[in-house]
Amino acid sequence: MSKPLTEEIKSEVDRRRTFAIISHPDAGKTTLTEKLLLFGGAIREAGTVKARKASRHATSDWMEIEKQRGISVTSSVMQFDYSGHRVNILDTPGHQDFSEDTYRTLTAADSAVMLIDVAKGVEAQTIKLFQVCSKRGIPIFTFINKLDREGQSPFDLMEEIERVLGIRSVPMNWPIGMGRDLCGVYDRMKNQVELFQGKDHTKIEVRKVEDYNDPIIREMAGEFMHDQLKQDLELLDVAGDQFDYEKVRRGELTPVFFGSAVNNFGVQTFLENFLQLAPSPTPRKSTDGEIEPVSEKFSGYIFKIQANMNPAHRDRIAFLRVCSGRFDRGMSVKHVRAGKEIKLSQPQQFLAQDRDIVQSAYPGDIVGLFDPGIFRIGDSLSQGKEVVFDELPTFSPEIFAKVTVKNALKHKQYQKGIDQLTEEGTIQVFHTTSGFEETILGVVGQLQFEVFEYRMKGEYGVDIQLHRMTFQFARWIVDDNVDPSKYRINSTLVKDKKGNYVALFENEYAMRTAMDKNPTTKFLETAP
Repeated sequence: MSKPLTEEIKSEVDRRRTFAIISHPDAGKTTLTEKLLLFGGAIREAGTVKARKASRHATSDWMEIEKQRGISVTSSVMQFDYSGHRVNILDTPGHQDFSEDTYRTLTAADSAVMLIDVAKGVEAQTIKLFQVCSKRGIPIFTFINKLDREGQSPFDLMEEIERVLGIRSVPMNWPIGMGRDLCGVYDRMKNQVELFQGKDHTKIEVRKVEDYNDPIIREMAGEFMHDQLKQDLELLDVAGDQFDYEKVRRGELTPVFFGSAVNNFGVQTFLENFLQLAPSPTPRKSTDGEIEPVSEKFSGYIFKIQANMNPAHRDRIAFLRVCSGRFDRGMSVKHVRAGKEIKLSQPQQFLAQDRDIVQSAYPGDIVGLFDPGIFRIGDSLSQGKEVVFDELPTFSPEIFAKVTVKNALKHKQYQKGIDQLTEEGTIQVFHTTSGFEETILGVVGQLQFEVFEYRMKGEYGVDIQLHRMTFQFARWIVDDNVDPSKYRINSTLVKDKKGNYVALFENEYAMRTAMDKNPTTKFLETAP
């Protein structure tokens, strides 16, 4: 006899873990993702960064420009099963020029894995991404990577995490040596050691021990390394933070794991501990209050749109986070913004660009929906009652350019490309409000312009020219009487795609002057 629907949803929710990996570029995020997929049996061999020159490329980097440059510029979704859990990894761009895509993707995660390079410590992009997670109060787990290289001492790294990020940390394991002297790691929770066998660091042996005084460790790691380990752990036992599950759940304490993703070292220990500690899908805020995942009625929202994932078909995929109920292929749901019923007939799940048609999905899962042009980022879908989830953040661009088409006959393709890439969130589009209407593009980072130009040519067959502008700040204007003359000093007034007024300023002085002269006007960093 089949389970009642609520029981079925509850048991599926309990076994799901949906998380994003956040880091500064080059911390090893793609490598860690691939090793996690290896353990989940989702791939047979890792196409790591080192193999990019060969025919293999990292699974999560599927767009041609990503393969050429060796960076992640879009957020991929990967799903696999491990040890009774259904795991959804949201792989986000590490490059700061794509932070907007990353910020939105983080709204679909229930927890985050913060990856830190042992030599470089907490870097600029890590700080930004941490703050986005911290504001949402989601649990953050830390993996300190590249232990096979010389780096900072574990104590210095923990102190830096607390000083720079303002979060306490509790080491779940501890390195025995580092760099060339790396022997292994000691698991503080399970009282076991993972030790390298041989100098090439390719074989790993796991041994259960009584505690860190066990002579087995001395025998395998040597006297000096064992004495160092004992001193470190005795200090941690006395002065370190105790593990507190509730503090972890509230995002006030981060469990720290040490390892080396490229050598597969410490990755399995991390994965198994993470799956035990990370939360299952959590309630989502909406205009109707919090929506519980175990509610029988289906609901979800679009957090990302990606055009041309399959260049042969020129398709467009909307990524849906399932928030409650059970998603079934072919189901009819209410598209709340459009105010109409739609049928979801071609749902897909992903391993980067490889996809399978999905028959059903549960809260925490990410489903790709074929999009004939009806979806926008932030759209809510629901069964029964209309549910509108909290709006996804948009971010103020910092780099601006006028755009022109080299071939006027390509205007139709150009317009299609602009519309689709704007809806993806790749760029923001503004139009001038006075005289001859011109199109101005805004991005968070320069690389977004390069990707935009590349994709317009490759996917839409349109050559464009970008003319950089001197503006540095965009502020959305909320005023009962918007008068362009109010913002004349080193600034211009434009409209965004929704018709909101936006003032573009050349420098902070111009922006402050406009604010001082217009005390009743609101100048917002994000769209109202």
